[in-house]
Amino acid sequence: MSDARGVADPRAKAEGDASAGSDLGRRVAALRSDHGLTVDELAERVGSSPEYIHYVENHPAAPGIGFVTRVADALGSSPAELAGADLDQPPGRAPAARDADLVRLSEHDCRDLVGSHGIGRIGRTDRDGLPVVVPVNYVVTPDGHPAFRTAAGTVVAGAAGETVAFEVDRIDEVTRTGWSVLFVGEAREVYGPAEQQRLDAHSPNSPWAGGPREQWVVLTPKRVTGRLIHRPA
Repeated sequence: MSDARGVADPRAKAEGDASAGSDLGRRVAALRSDHGLTVDELAERVGSSPEYIHYVENHPAAPGIGFVTRVADALGSSPAELAGADLDQPPGRAPAARDADLVRLSEHDCRDLVGSHGIGRIGRTDRDGLPVVVPVNYVVTPDGHPAFRTAAGTVVAGAAGETVAFEVDRIDEVTRTGWSVLFVGEAREVYGPAEQQRLDAHSPNSPWAGGPREQWVVLTPKRVTGRLIHRPA
């Protein structure tokens, strides 16, 4: 699916990620594309069949170390890199894709990508006038407002009454694509028990930080913007 500019619909991409092959297969496909090789050409280099290369790229597979080593050699990589041994490193260490471009997203697409809940980053100015950014679990209320369950005295709790920024992103290190969405607006603390109960019921899980977190902060967005790093299919 694509829009009038020929750019793949980011919502379709986000939905398709769950059904894609394994990370190993996606890394093989991305590196093969970077080297300008067809499936047949890679199969010839590694002494395999095109059908098996296609299967590895598009299905969860567990090929032997000999096959992985031959593929890595053919693609100028290493078995460790293909297996994702660098997952504990910050994203963005790979070179930029040659055919990538940056696309601005509509507010509708931004909201679709952010979905109903996840982890993002909230940014505000602290009492010393210095910027501070922290990761936070979020849910999106039925009226489209990001909400955060927190505790008194935290950075998020201190955002109540301030204009803040809230960012959500998804980086695909394999394909060197991704998207980011930014909400800007005023945060408020939720005081009414009825609204607190609705938010509790709407939240699918507890904050990863753990501990008692009974306070809710809701962001009323004044601006929603986003960008997508796109590679033509």
